[in-house]
Amino acid sequence: MSSYAAHIATVQARFDAALAATDFDSVLVYAGQPRVAFLDDNAAPFKVNPLFKYWLPITDSPKSAIYYERGQKPVLFLFQPRDFWHAPVTIEEAEWQQHFELVVIDDLAQLTERLGNKLYASAFIGEDFAEPVASWQMKARNPQALIDHLHFHRAIKTEWELENLRIANERAVTAHLAARDAFLAGKSELEIHHAYLAAINFRESELPYNSIVGLNEHGAILHYDVYETQAPTESRSFLIDAGATYRGYCADITRTYAKNDGFFADLVAAMDAAQQALLGEIKPGLDYYQLHVSMHLKVSQLLSEFGFVKGSAESIYEQGFSSAFFPHGLGHFIGLQVHDVGGFLRNDRGDSFDRDVRHPFLRLLRPVEAGQVFTIEPGLYVVDQLLEEHAEAKEMNWDRIAELRPYGGVRIEDSIVVGDNGANENLTRDAFGKLES
Repeated sequence: MSSYAAHIATVQARFDAALAATDFDSVLVYAGQPRVAFLDDNAAPFKVNPLFKYWLPITDSPKSAIYYERGQKPVLFLFQPRDFWHAPVTIEEAEWQQHFELVVIDDLAQLTERLGNKLYASAFIGEDFAEPVASWQMKARNPQALIDHLHFHRAIKTEWELENLRIANERAVTAHLAARDAFLAGKSELEIHHAYLAAINFRESELPYNSIVGLNEHGAILHYDVYETQAPTESRSFLIDAGATYRGYCADITRTYAKNDGFFADLVAAMDAAQQALLGEIKPGLDYYQLHVSMHLKVSQLLSEFGFVKGSAESIYEQGFSSAFFPHGLGHFIGLQVHDVGGFLRNDRGDSFDRDVRHPFLRLLRPVEAGQVFTIEPGLYVVDQLLEEHAEAKEMNWDRIAELRPYGGVRIEDSIVVGDNGANENLTRDAFGKLES
């Protein structure tokens, strides 16, 4: 059995279980359609429903839908507009066609006519902001219990999904290496971004998220995406958080570089070593929250060793100083979405963990299980807004913090496949090792 055949069998089994648990016999998964800007007819780039591309690797066919009845062969209604405004959808020979009944349509009325009364008995999953979809009579629209059940289980990836994630990471690493070289050559943020896209021959809309390309102080802006068009007089540091996609699966990688040897280069190396030390702690049975706290202690140790904050790692963490330098969560699930869902679910019945008061931006609280894929992305930045709270703290070494400010900060991010007994796979570092060798 091929990895895709095994994947589609798993997806069907998961949908069967979710439908049975929530009292539905069938579901219609709508791919979605582009939205236009307010008072305009210019559509934003189309992003397919993740539960649509969970079934098959079609990401660019809006108004398509999958109808699935428990235990039956899924039906793909593939929308191909008949007009002279748009390029037709190309249907290339692919393995997925063996597992679907393919019905090509050019009008959504053909879908409703084909399904008839079956549509009324089905659950609907997808966006329904536009007609005629908004007026379809369905048994339920986006029932939370059904969605929670599916999201809980898709945290465990199939081998086919891992194959796609490996290739997505290799694509992203290819682009990261080009961006690094552009930084070392003294290019502007926009030129670095262009080098990234050119290296993998991507349009910007094909990226899984807006790339963060920050030189110098911009590395301290967590979601910086301005892209200055002129290179700075001096390029001291470079933080890039950027990804790629393959068959709808996402890579999400962050690296930080120093232009020259010295203080900041030493900090980047120390963060890299601390992050790799944490990777060795990942094993089934831990709560991801434990990993987050462990990384805070490691960041606190760096704050002490580099003289930013006086005290032991434990005292720096307990007093909340580390959160001023490392404010975001350690990581998140990744797969069909960059921030893959289900990180707060306790079970497939929809019970959830409450966000932690101390670490409210942590996106993942579930226990670690073999087969999960998540990111590990610690950071250390000078964020003046967060440091204001500690303006009077005698433990803060403001002169030393001022030395870091011109560099912004450091973040390093890898994606990890959890294995049994700590035998984990690092999708990101394996891709770097393959392409840099």
